[in-house]
Amino acid sequence: MFLSEIKEVLSAASARRANDAHDFSIVAERDDFLVVEKPPFLLVHPSKPNGARTLWGELKHLLAFEIANGGQVSIVNRLDRETSGLVLVAKNAAAARRFGLLMQEQRIAKEYLAIAWGWPEWDRKIVDAPLARQGIHARSPIWLKQAIHPTGAPARTGLTVESRFSRHGNGDRFSIIRAVPQTGRTHQIRVHLASLGHPIVGDKIYGPDENLYLEFIETGWTAELERRLLLPRHALHSALLEIEGEERWTSPLPVDLASFL
Repeated sequence: MFLSEIKEVLSAASARRANDAHDFSIVAERDDFLVVEKPPFLLVHPSKPNGARTLWGELKHLLAFEIANGGQVSIVNRLDRETSGLVLVAKNAAAARRFGLLMQEQRIAKEYLAIAWGWPEWDRKIVDAPLARQGIHARSPIWLKQAIHPTGAPARTGLTVESRFSRHGNGDRFSIIRAVPQTGRTHQIRVHLASLGHPIVGDKIYGPDENLYLEFIETGWTAELERRLLLPRHALHSALLEIEGEERWTSPLPVDLASFL
């Protein structure tokens, strides 16, 4: 299933200019919304007053005419900085309200592809485990880190193993897992996979050692971090978006994840 897709991704990437690698692309545009494909490492919203480039800021420039005529930029499904893939963007207040209600009613379907460590003994699994910020219940050096806790917010994820593989010249085993979040908690897929003993490759917080995240903040990307994490970002990709009864969009694995395979 994935071999032909990976070949197509790598072939297209070889023809793409290097400076396009961090640009988002428009997958679909309608009167009241956009679907865009976000690359890894692009922030969705500003997080610090340092003028860093964000998807929100780029879309404000792109939709300047609409905004000048009463429109707005409302990102419906937010992705972490390192997560790539499909993002739904409302272009006006009415669309933002509509999509907000559809999200509450679970009528906007989302699917992700993750590359995880190990070969799960299961092919399909539902993880139903509430999440809370770890620092609320225990000491944590990472403010954003989430953890499974009985008093946390409900969190439910469907998981399916799409493929199992080993890297050439390396005994390590990996899996491609399709994750379908049925709730929208912070870091939900990453925490649930890690709780099963199959953390996402490249995950600095929920991977082999949370101290790698602190080291990365201090030193930036190093050869030692590459040796431990294998990828400079967590291998998670927003691969499908569907508005129930309306439209459906898919996105193949991006070149960095396809190359890892």
